[in-house]
Amino acid sequence: MIKPKKLIFKGKEIRHAWISEDEEWLFSIVDIIDILTDSPNPRNYWKVLKYRLKKEGSQLVTNCNQLKLKAPDGKYYLTDVGTTKQILRLVQSIPSKKAEPFKLWLANVGNERINETADPELAINRALKTYLEKGYSKEWINQRLKSIEIRKDLTNEWEKRGVQKGKEFAILTDEISKAWSEMTTKEYKNFKNLKKEGLRDNMSNIELVLNMLAEATTAEISKNKLPKGFEESKVIAKEGGTIAGNAKKEIEKKTGKRVVSINNFIEKNPTKILK
Repeated sequence: MIKPKKLIFKGKEIRHAWISEDEEWLFSIVDIIDILTDSPNPRNYWKVLKYRLKKEGSQLVTNCNQLKLKAPDGKYYLTDVGTTKQILRLVQSIPSKKAEPFKLWLANVGNERINETADPELAINRALKTYLEKGYSKEWINQRLKSIEIRKDLTNEWEKRGVQKGKEFAILTDEISKAWSEMTTKEYKNFKNLKKEGLRDNMSNIELVLNMLAEATTAEISKNKLPKGFEESKVIAKEGGTIAGNAKKEIEKKTGKRVVSINNFIEKNPTKILK
């Protein structure tokens, strides 16, 4: 668990912690309730709300975790915490004027996603707008959108070959990443000092191009060899990644510079990320 910087909202601190194993931020539920309700006793408020949610069969209570967080008296106590998804669910159950803007935002997001299911082009336009607002160049954005298309083609191919979504997809992705960048996805993110942020969104143009080459090559080899299941696909993932890895070595040989960079978009553009 990494000790985070203080998170202050409306003059009040929200205690939180980054769990690197799960790649998740966990937030103190009592602190969230304190901010949204101004209750004189947020712990008791949560106790009553937790009982009501449990009666309703809410998974929020069932899946609630605890962490030792520092209290005002300087001591550490076990505290109920929730992921971002769980906190957003919690907000929906709090009858408060302060919680209403969050509820409206959630309703708008839900409506957008439903509309995007009916018309996927809306999702592409939203992604384009978001990247532009964050300050990415149009050239980089075009490559990033292409990388999404290539990734989708690869995962579709894996599904056809009997590879299971989730853990097996993640393992194959790591095999590709190790073969070209010499790091797993998690190691790559740590190298760039990323947490919840997307790795591809923090790649340079050349990093993104090589990752695309690795995934596109893997997909093409798979379509040609028609592997059966996870183990055979794992061999092909290494082959596809290695081709991009060889290209990386040639680029580094000609330029005298490392391709894989510690730089990330967040550190280069902190004000744009905070918009």
